[in-house]
Amino acid sequence: MSKKIKLIWDFKGQVATKTAQHHEVHLKEFILLNKVESIKTGFEIINEFHAIAFMVVNEDKMLSVRDLLKPHRGEIYSKF
Repeated sequence: MSKKIKLIWDFKGQVATKTAQHHEVHLKEFILLNKVESIKTGFEIINEFHAIAFMVVNEDKMLSVRDLLKPHRGEIYSKF
């Protein structure tokens, strides 16, 4: 079974949550247009001034998606 990688984009400031929500829309568009196998997308509110948008992909797809979308960071995804 392949590892799952969570690619993360950080947004900070007063509009961080709205920006992260909107970024998720673009991630979903990318998935549809490029026929990327994505396990999950979403956004999370870290605190009042920090939110993230994310996409979870299989490890074998991570490099190509990372190079195209340039996430700020990534981590191994273990929630199922």
